[in-house]
Amino acid sequence: MDTLKAILSRRSIRKYSGKDIPGEYYEIMLKAAMQAPSARNRQPWHFIIISDKIVMNRLADSNTSWRMLAQADKAIVVGGDTDTEDAESFLIQDCSAATQNLLLAAHELGLGAVWLGVHPREDRVQEIRRALSLPSRITPVSMISVGSPDEERQAEDRFIGERIHFDRW
Repeated sequence: MDTLKAILSRRSIRKYSGKDIPGEYYEIMLKAAMQAPSARNRQPWHFIIISDKIVMNRLADSNTSWRMLAQADKAIVVGGDTDTEDAESFLIQDCSAATQNLLLAAHELGLGAVWLGVHPREDRVQEIRRALSLPSRITPVSMISVGSPDEERQAEDRFIGERIHFDRW
């Protein structure tokens, strides 16, 4: 799949068949994530792969937006290390770029995935911190639910020309 096709056809997938995903697929997704651009090349990201079904179910029950975790193969939390990146705004941008790369890699591999918002919602940040015993220097930015898709979603044309401005507003 070429890059533009992947970007234009990727959709959030929240329903999974329960089929196991080969472990090497996770390595491919994480390699793609780590190729993301980062401010001053600090690469502040850490990735926590969650496969423990008890933890996944606990997270699914903790937030209605995270319910699909109960059927997912795994979840991946992207966290930024405040010891690596001194400006939190760059940490958030860097981890967000890594998240998008991971989602595109999952799409290329034929997997279903959805970006589950964590930061800046403090209740969500704290839930992830507790569930995963994160050190205080790690800021959880996003969580990605990954599974074998059990739904097909068509690409949408989201282009809105009125939101493009040249030189001035």
